[in-house]
Amino acid sequence: MMVTPIGIPDDWDDNNLILFEEFCDLIRTPQRTVRDWRQRGVGPRWTRFQGVGRLYITVAEARRFLASATVTREEVRSDD
Repeated sequence: MMVTPIGIPDDWDDNNLILFEEFCDLIRTPQRTVRDWRQRGVGPRWTRFQGVGRLYITVAEARRFLASATVTREEVRSDD
């Protein structure tokens, strides 16, 4: 079975912002799970403008998080 890793499109500017909800949709993960990751210190960093309102994550942070969570082929244990 071939698995395609989740990735951020190359043409997205690292300085752009993604809504927290959009990020969760992008990585196909429930918001509660991503919040739990953050509480455990392994999730992506996000922010609010002036400490209130909606949560945002930068494209650069989304890329950093996905790169840190990506398992390389050598790391995958094979039962062959």
